[in-house]
Amino acid sequence: MSTVYEAAGGAEGMMRLASAWHARVMADAVVNHAFSQGFHPEHTERLAAYWAEALGGPTTYSDRYGDETAVVRIHSGNGPHDEMDQRAIACFDQALIDTDFADNDRLRRVLHDYFAWATTTSMARYHHSADDVPGGLRIPHWSWNGLVSAATPHDG
Repeated sequence: MSTVYEAAGGAEGMMRLASAWHARVMADAVVNHAFSQGFHPEHTERLAAYWAEALGGPTTYSDRYGDETAVVRIHSGNGPHDEMDQRAIACFDQALIDTDFADNDRLRRVLHDYFAWATTTSMARYHHSADDVPGGLRIPHWSWNGLVSAATPHDG
């Protein structure tokens, strides 16, 4: 059986999805607030690499950009933002439609479940301060059956 990453079209599929999601959130009056202070010029490429690694693809994100600690710290210390999270998930679901991933119900469901979990659990865990995020976290991995490995600190 192929990985979720492979079923989603590999690097090209992840890039299409990341581009569609980014366009959707930038057009959303609530979610775009998260980008009001700016964002990395390669945000979409980095996001695609992050999702690729989480969904069974290459470790490009960890090799080039950082670990889960860095990602979670970027998303931390902003207080609870449940409405923004739910709208980000809705933007993701629309991006699945925009990129024709919604045509495959099994793939759409697993991608939705992954993104919803990452948004409301992994990225939303440290509302008070980014300094609360532990060092050395690994990018969580997600399969057709859900979470395979959580963001645990690196060994050693």
